[in-house]
Amino acid sequence: MVVSGQQRRPVVVLYERIADAIHEGTYPPGSTLPSEPRLAAELGVSRPALREALLLLQEDGLLSVRRGVGRTVNDRPPRRGYEHIQPLEELLSTGSPLRVRPLLRAVEEPTDFTTQHLLAPAGAELRFWESLLVGEGTAAALSQEWAAAEQVLDVVHPAFAAALRAAPAPATSMLAVLSAASRGVALTAHSGVTATLLGQRRGEQLGRAADTPAVLVTQVVRVEDMPILAAKHMLPTGAPAMPVLQSN
Repeated sequence: MVVSGQQRRPVVVLYERIADAIHEGTYPPGSTLPSEPRLAAELGVSRPALREALLLLQEDGLLSVRRGVGRTVNDRPPRRGYEHIQPLEELLSTGSPLRVRPLLRAVEEPTDFTTQHLLAPAGAELRFWESLLVGEGTAAALSQEWAAAEQVLDVVHPAFAAALRAAPAPATSMLAVLSAASRGVALTAHSGVTATLLGQRRGEQLGRAADTPAVLVTQVVRVEDMPILAAKHMLPTGAPAMPVLQSN
């Protein structure tokens, strides 16, 4: 399924409207955004929808929240990180494995997140998978994964490109497909861990309240210096513990 500019998820469209205003200088670096009621009125959207888009912009490093000031525009995306390459359903498994329940398998145009992390040019078509990781009947995590454009993968990692085209079993994460297709291919990854809230849409997907605290893990996987997969993994309070491997 191809998602055109008119068919993209509403929160993505709203995200891009605000991101475009930031890049065009309507809201320059260091400036404070209008209050939620005023900004919602200016954009002609509901406050819950606006709050969801603002949360995504904050997670992607375009905005910061300052107590007593409000949401301000960042000078540049922050850098954070821990590193580990392993499908999340395996990483979070503690005795009983997690199942991957597909929510969406689509092709999307780039957003700021994928432009930044996958170096995707405007107009590119990026394969997008959204999945719930479920264990013992309870949703443990929400995973969103994007692959680099097909023409990039055909050059940099043709086995991964072929595996995606082969339409793997739907109960599979994109990172699991990449891992299986990468025998003999050296992968590196950079991941970041951020404290956040679920927000309305992801709260509904996970069966939790919108203000539930959560951990957001962003992940970029590369072959040499070329990013080929970018992901966001949302782990709400009560999700299985995620081990972090550190070495020197």
